[in-house]
Amino acid sequence: MPYRRLPNTDQARIRALKRAVEKGEASNIHDLVFSLKSLSAARNLLGKMEGAQDYYKQCYENQAKLSRQHQPNVKLARLYVSHFIQVLNMAVLRGEIKKSHKEYYSLDPDNFSVPDLTSDTAIVEWGRKIIEGEHRRTSMGGLPIYNPTIAKVKVRYDIFIEGYERQKNLQAITTRSLEALAAMRSTADEIILEIWNEVEKGFAEIQPNEKRLDKCRDYGLVYYYRSHEKRPNLSTP
Repeated sequence: MPYRRLPNTDQARIRALKRAVEKGEASNIHDLVFSLKSLSAARNLLGKMEGAQDYYKQCYENQAKLSRQHQPNVKLARLYVSHFIQVLNMAVLRGEIKKSHKEYYSLDPDNFSVPDLTSDTAIVEWGRKIIEGEHRRTSMGGLPIYNPTIAKVKVRYDIFIEGYERQKNLQAITTRSLEALAAMRSTADEIILEIWNEVEKGFAEIQPNEKRLDKCRDYGLVYYYRSHEKRPNLSTP
């Protein structure tokens, strides 16, 4: 005996609601196998879910598009921050800058490796630290580092930060749009379950069983056969 399975994705929920609404609107009031109340609920929620899903897709596409545009700026910011730290370390090793002055940049005086800059948040953090540290050190009479200068680093860092903040804003918008869509899922499941129960009840007397299931499938119900089961061929005499 096949078993029924409710939709488990937003697209499947929308598809189930749409099919129920289409069948309901194509039927006259006497032929409708599920209630007008359920039809009205399905119609109202369908419009909301389709709108919410379209908005989420648009938000996600906007986020993805900006991310692609942002990546070159991420790479350049990472390169400039990393290069500046390497040049600073070499200046310390040559004795041109005191080892203790690395603390201005929140760098360990005895560690000459470059911090992990693989994430955007790390670039945000270390870019800010080296800009503040260089300004602090030079304001106390230290000679500025060249190639790259902190001004060049700051230009790349500021461009990166602008894109980073925009990306965060779009991510927040996308998250909120998905949450709004997710909030409709339980209601959709309740409406679909009610309609499917009403449809099965309406066709309960139809025989044979596979013909009854096909009637239900026409209203969007989904049935699955277990691995050991085979769907009967109704066309066979």
